[in-house]
Amino acid sequence: MIARPLGLALLFACLAGPALAEQQVLDPRAIAFKLPDQIPWGPVTANGNQQAVLVGDPAKPGFYAVMVKWLPGHMSRPHFHAHDRFITVLSGTWWMGSGPVFSPETTVPVPAGGFVTHYGRGIHYDGAKEEPAVLLIMGEGPGTSTPADRPAAQKE
Repeated sequence: MIARPLGLALLFACLAGPALAEQQVLDPRAIAFKLPDQIPWGPVTANGNQQAVLVGDPAKPGFYAVMVKWLPGHMSRPHFHAHDRFITVLSGTWWMGSGPVFSPETTVPVPAGGFVTHYGRGIHYDGAKEEPAVLLIMGEGPGTSTPADRPAAQKE
């Protein structure tokens, strides 16, 4: 008795499989996507991170979205951005500090799923400690970064 319904379910799955696969073709005029292995990661920077531009151009005016991967043991030095930035931690733990004094031992952890706002001209530093951290950063360009120790005349 159990074998017959199970057999019918397997038969249906085999017959429906190709039809379901055909339904999964997406119209590129409606949806664009990249799988994780298709994300265009750039080279590792001197600060120990990589960036993948997803939308827009962070070097130009307008909306942008990038993913940033911080490698373990790397942190930025105190800096600020001209515009607000909105950040979601996608994986790992991201460590943050604020103010012009670099003090990695007092940074605050933000685990995966956390959301952060960096306010324009707010001095901060951040990075990864024991594990990599991947972030989604969105903002209004240009997404420049200015070192906090730069003389006032040179700041943005």
